Amino acid sequence: MPARVRTAVIPAAGLGTRFLPATKAQPKEMLAVLDRPAIQYVVEEAAAAGLDDVLIVTSRGKHALGDHFDRMPELEAELERKGKTDALEQVVALAELARVHTVRQAEPRGLGHAVAMAADHVGDASFAVLLPDDLMVDDAALLRGMLGAHAEHGAPVVALKEVPRADISAYGCPRIEPVEGPLVRITEVIEKPDPEDAPSSLALTGRYVLTPAVFEALARVSPGKGGEIQLTDALGLLAETGTVYGWVFREGRYDVGTPLDNLRANIELALERPELAAELGPYLADLVRRRNL
Repeated sequence: MPARVRTAVIPAAGLGTRFLPATKAQPKEMLAVLDRPAIQYVVEEAAAAGLDDVLIVTSRGKHALGDHFDRMPELEAELERKGKTDALEQVVALAELARVHTVRQAEPRGLGHAVAMAADHVGDASFAVLLPDDLMVDDAALLRGMLGAHAEHGAPVVALKEVPRADISAYGCPRIEPVEGPLVRITEVIEKPDPEDAPSSLALTGRYVLTPAVFEALARVSPGKGGEIQLTDALGLLAETGTVYGWVFREGRYDVGTPLDNLRANIELALERPELAAELGPYLADLVRRRNL
């Protein structure tokens, strides 16, 4: 049985060009979804699944990502002085979620390269990869299920979600064999196939539980367009020579790396908060009526 997975790797070196000019001087992962930056949701998910060691892969100008999870004595002292105990508890709790480390990716060379940056940190242990654009609001159910499958089978497990076939060209797409329940075996991975050539309508989405064998596979991957190294290609190599599983899920995902889904996340999560929903719900209903939507 493999050792318990303890480390979550969060690749966060991208430039966030879809949100310019908001991301010109701040990381896109620090953009707020309600009252928390997106990166906080991801670290909280990791912690809820039992991952107490977090490595964030950053790039130049993204020191705020590590700072957000560090102690800030001046702020804590000021909150204590003003009697703002709730706010004080929240900022102190951030530093207690997990041990948070950072490593810098000097140049944007793809997701595979970003994951490879974690090799020295994780060593010969299995680890999880959580993409911060994929915000999961499911009490870590997906990640727990994947970790459980890895503990049972000792092989990589990737998250799969069905998408409209017309959209599959934006994703890595697997050929699969059923195993049991949400667990499937991946026999082939095709990066961004044309819809008519796609082996399924399942898309690789931003949660992975990987073995250290992925680092050797990444070293064998040939760079593609723009010199980028794709994690999908490495997973394809692992599927050819061994076993890779997929865990199919349906609900809980927001792609907050896109403006529309980011907005949807803010609205839907706000409606789950009673103190906000009481006024937001009627406002939205009235807005729809007035706009004839």
